[in-house]
Amino acid sequence: MDGRWTARLALTAAAAAVLVLLGFAGLQSLALVGLGAAGLAVAAVGLWWLLSRKGPARVLGLVLTVAAPLAVLVLYVIAGLLWVVLVSVILWALAVSTGRAALAAQTGPAGRPEPAAAPAAHPYLIMNPRSGGGKVGTFGLVDKAKALGAEVCVLDPAHPQDVTELARQAVDNGADLLGVAGGDGTQALVAGVAAERGVPFMVISAGTRNHFAMDLGLDREDPSTCLEALTDGVERRVDLGYAGDRIFVNNASFGAYAAVVQSPAYRADKARTTLEMLPDLLTHHSGPHLAVRAGGTCLDGPQAVLVSNNPYRMDDPAGLGLRERLDSGVLGMLGVKVDNAAQAAWMLRGRSGPGLTSLSARDVVVDADAPVIQAGVDGEAVTLPTPVHCRIEPRALRVRLPRHRPGVPRGLPPMNWRRVRRLALRTGRATAAPHMG
Repeated sequence: MDGRWTARLALTAAAAAVLVLLGFAGLQSLALVGLGAAGLAVAAVGLWWLLSRKGPARVLGLVLTVAAPLAVLVLYVIAGLLWVVLVSVILWALAVSTGRAALAAQTGPAGRPEPAAAPAAHPYLIMNPRSGGGKVGTFGLVDKAKALGAEVCVLDPAHPQDVTELARQAVDNGADLLGVAGGDGTQALVAGVAAERGVPFMVISAGTRNHFAMDLGLDREDPSTCLEALTDGVERRVDLGYAGDRIFVNNASFGAYAAVVQSPAYRADKARTTLEMLPDLLTHHSGPHLAVRAGGTCLDGPQAVLVSNNPYRMDDPAGLGLRERLDSGVLGMLGVKVDNAAQAAWMLRGRSGPGLTSLSARDVVVDADAPVIQAGVDGEAVTLPTPVHCRIEPRALRVRLPRHRPGVPRGLPPMNWRRVRRLALRTGRATAAPHMG
């Protein structure tokens, strides 16, 4: 199936969406579209005021954020055209989703062959019993790992231990594989030792979010399945990111988010602390002034910067979805710079919005008008000297994975109506190459 019929369905749904509006609303259809766009823009302005202002302005922002969409719906109802709008929106959503699916069908299979790996003779696993709400105990990971021949170090929450030093000592004592059942911050620290010593690294998805495990295609619901890599494993090489001397497997964040998570009050009351701190951070009344250089691009004064080990896929509504590759050899950089309500409204355009900078580069430099800067490195709050040089080490880490695992869902490419139209009009007859006699 080459996607031709899916592309034709996309064009049909798009045409139907327009015809429904024109057929039942006539010239009012233009007003309906304009009214909807205006409502979204006003809501975006309200959200900006809600996050960046205090006192009466914040209350007004909340009112606009809630009232603008509701007012648009009420006007549609009064005009008797709400059902027309809903049907048209559903058809348009169908057109976009099927169009992207048609384009995805043109893409070849993802991934590279993964060579089988011989079982490790002396695997050493570090497990955090508190990580992920106690997944280590819930899934009996310690006993299962020991039954498979692994040496297990269970961290003592009452007596913090240096996992980096534990990993180094384990390799010195003969360990030929290092693994972690814990959060991404711990994963990164031990992964750095594995890369440094040239031994494979094993991820056990016992953390809270398990972003690294997700992008490796591991089962995040049952971390015990990750232990299959000890006996029936494959090996692949992935990149490692560095923020200064600090290794990260996922990302390093700077600016507003990093400052908020460093607050002592954040863990006790995340929502309240965020709302209290964001106004000053977003309006540059507190925090350092950032300047970012990535490739040939300079970004002055962004409120937030995220540097990732390989670029994030941008088709996820949550903003930071999956990384389809961990071996592209480039960093991803997302920078947000919104100085007023109008720019906040323009960010509705998504990736092409003027307030969002998205690019890939081998090196990213984050500077500030301060000698040190707060950062979040794989979810861990740290302080780094400026300028922070972020770089990537291609294929620096050998990762041991179970042969059978869910895998990473393939993303749909961005919508391109011209390509969809060409695909839909394709006849399907193979074009023979001319015979050269």
